[in-house]
Amino acid sequence: MVGARRHAFATLRDLMARATPRRSGDELAGLAATSAEQRAAAQQCLADVPLALFLDDLLIPYEDDAVTRLIVDSHVPAAFAPVAGLTVGGFRDWLLAYDTDSTQLAALAPGLTAEMVAAVSKIMSNQDLILVAKKCRVVTAFRNTLGLPGRLAVRLQPNHPTDDPHGIAASIVDGLLYGCGDAVIGINPATDSPASLDALLRLIDGVIRRYEIPTQGCVLAHLTAQLEAIQRGAPLDLLFQSIAGTEKANASFGITLELLAEGHAAATALGRGTVGRNVMYFETGQGSALSAGAHHGVDQQTLEVRAYAVARRFSPLLVNSVVGFIGPEYLFDGKQILRAGLEDHCCGKLMGLPMGVDVCYTTPAEADQDDMDALLTLLGVAGCNSIMGVPGADDIMLGYQSTSFHDSHYLRQVLGLRPAPEFEAWLEKMGIATGGTRLLPVGAKHPLLIHGDA
Repeated sequence: MVGARRHAFATLRDLMARATPRRSGDELAGLAATSAEQRAAAQQCLADVPLALFLDDLLIPYEDDAVTRLIVDSHVPAAFAPVAGLTVGGFRDWLLAYDTDSTQLAALAPGLTAEMVAAVSKIMSNQDLILVAKKCRVVTAFRNTLGLPGRLAVRLQPNHPTDDPHGIAASIVDGLLYGCGDAVIGINPATDSPASLDALLRLIDGVIRRYEIPTQGCVLAHLTAQLEAIQRGAPLDLLFQSIAGTEKANASFGITLELLAEGHAAATALGRGTVGRNVMYFETGQGSALSAGAHHGVDQQTLEVRAYAVARRFSPLLVNSVVGFIGPEYLFDGKQILRAGLEDHCCGKLMGLPMGVDVCYTTPAEADQDDMDALLTLLGVAGCNSIMGVPGADDIMLGYQSTSFHDSHYLRQVLGLRPAPEFEAWLEKMGIATGGTRLLPVGAKHPLLIHGDA
């Protein structure tokens, strides 16, 4: 009851959708609250729902969906025990309590289902999302160590519309000279052809080996193409795949949980990591299930968190929410993109994932770079593991706006954040930066410039 009106919600799935902060994707699907009053009523009701109910009242039936089965079958009751008697509202209070720390949150993560995490986020303010995410610490490693306190990693994204190796190499050198690339040097290929994939993998590997860079490479082709590249002997570090929160949505990407397991095993068997064995890189985005006609009447933010349950199964090095990439049909403006970015980061961290965010938007959205500056700063405060570094913040191959090499330098300076420790030591050795945040002048005879056509 809100004011003089009574609001009724037929199912837990309906309650979750109506409680979600406003976004265009849920309105497109006919799932959103019809008014701010109804949304507030739904949030009040959701706060009183016992967390344990999500173990029995499944939003998508067990027999209908492989992701549901993964969520249910992987739940760890002993880890859930500290909060098993709480309501959603009580869980929010527990998360915000002074005494709840990163050690407790890490131990709790295997006991939380995606739906529990999505539910609590719906009744949290932006400040709550930042504070809780800041408490979470998720550390992973391959050739360097990501997620340590006081650190911010950057994916160097040197895309080129024709996969031209000289253009890509120039962008890699540019990014490295700005201290970017510790998360991964990751190329979105213009084509999935075997020859192009092999060439790009060898290009990245050649740069990393020539300059002894403590980082990892990735070409964001389809998982099956990467498996074929492994069979041909290509030097693959991280195995990439876009994932979603339902079996049907993943099928639209051409993947299954079994195929992901096959890929994880193949990449692990290569043994290319030096300080760790986290070999997977996943990307997600609110709205992907709806765009594939595979949402089962579930709101897009809950489905996004279900994608994190898929990612968690494979202990990834990186998970990246490409938050504003799908378009204004799903996140209409800067306000919705900002909220979604904070939700995705916090929910992923609560699930035990090494969350990064691609702070981005497409030109049809009612957003601009000022909105992205605000989200970037808030994510830095919240302890985001990684962000993107794109030449000029404008990806000319994918056609969207992201964050630039300069943006990462801003964030590291203003918040006192530093690169991954192994990468920081390399930057010092190469005369690129000192103290983690101060870039040094680079002369024309710098080794990266002399041999920049690697």
